[in-house]
Amino acid sequence: MAITAKIDVGDQGLLVSLESFFRSILQLEDISAILVPQRLPTKNIIMPMLVTDPSYLNNTDPIAPCFPMNTAKLVSRLTRKPICGKIVAVLRPCEIRAFVELVKLNQGRADEVVLIGMDCLGAYGNRDYFQFAGDDVNKSTTRFLESTLSKNGSQVDGFELAQACKACERPIPYGADVLIGLLGIDYRDHVMVQSRSPSGEDIIGRLELDAMKEPPARKGAIEALVAGRIAFRDKMFAETAEDTDSLEKLAILFANCVNCYNCRIACPVCYCRECVFVTDVFDHYPSQYLEWSRRKGAIKMPTDTLFYHITRLAHMSTACVGCGQCSNACPNDIPVMELFRTISERTQKAFDYEAGRSIHEHPPLSEFREEEFADVEGIN
Repeated sequence: MAITAKIDVGDQGLLVSLESFFRSILQLEDISAILVPQRLPTKNIIMPMLVTDPSYLNNTDPIAPCFPMNTAKLVSRLTRKPICGKIVAVLRPCEIRAFVELVKLNQGRADEVVLIGMDCLGAYGNRDYFQFAGDDVNKSTTRFLESTLSKNGSQVDGFELAQACKACERPIPYGADVLIGLLGIDYRDHVMVQSRSPSGEDIIGRLELDAMKEPPARKGAIEALVAGRIAFRDKMFAETAEDTDSLEKLAILFANCVNCYNCRIACPVCYCRECVFVTDVFDHYPSQYLEWSRRKGAIKMPTDTLFYHITRLAHMSTACVGCGQCSNACPNDIPVMELFRTISERTQKAFDYEAGRSIHEHPPLSEFREEEFADVEGIN
């Protein structure tokens, strides 16, 4: 049975209250470490930190609109083999969904990790976040939280959320073992914590928190946020489809790609140890470039950029969780996320599949269902 309790906030503020909550979890006997976003002492940025000593949980900040990487990759690395201890990972909803996909792809294990997720208010691109945060990350987080929850909008101090966040219709971490709720709750007084699995129930039960009921206003707040994001998403889908409805338009979209492969490296579910694009298959001889140029008169350099992105689309569209790290990592601001989300929405709908929805759902291309696609020619 799910447990719904509250984390008191009061005068100490939400971030300090969350620090205390995570500290009490780390002090439980069977918890070896907690992976949690923290402000770095050397730079104004938030990065995941693996903490084993509760006294090192200062500067914890899971609310900051900073998203430099999808931490599912790190959780995958930590759980790929037995670690002889249980860790807790504090993740965004898209990070949880990515980890679920990685577990299904045998790139991680769920039996030694407890996932904590918070209602996600979104994040900025890396460059925008540095400008927004300025010299005081702590105050910028509070400013973001207050403005976002009071106005229920995507713009704070003239800064817009990343496109992926504005188009994300899944801001609630339903795949978490423990959910921390902000929407529809008076966060200045308390926030809601709710178990979503037996392991989450076990942890909350041992913390002896005061019980509470989920406030009626929460449902309406979630629905309003999701409705706005769906509207933005659908507009983005329509515009992207129009901008990429021919090979010529696709070539224009990726014209300034430099083959840095940042999008592949940043993608949490692009897991191949050796990518075909960094093998001898695409290590062309100099004479080949000259021959291709002679045939056409001129060729764009570097080559294979469009083929690279189309190949990634074919590989990843069923597993894309829409986190937007591909676009965040692109040095030339190519709208990689917009295209991948548009295509993955269609692909996943065709297979009645949603990436990261359930750890028990098999990836579409890993199983054969006789009843699928009966309208395809040649199938009786």
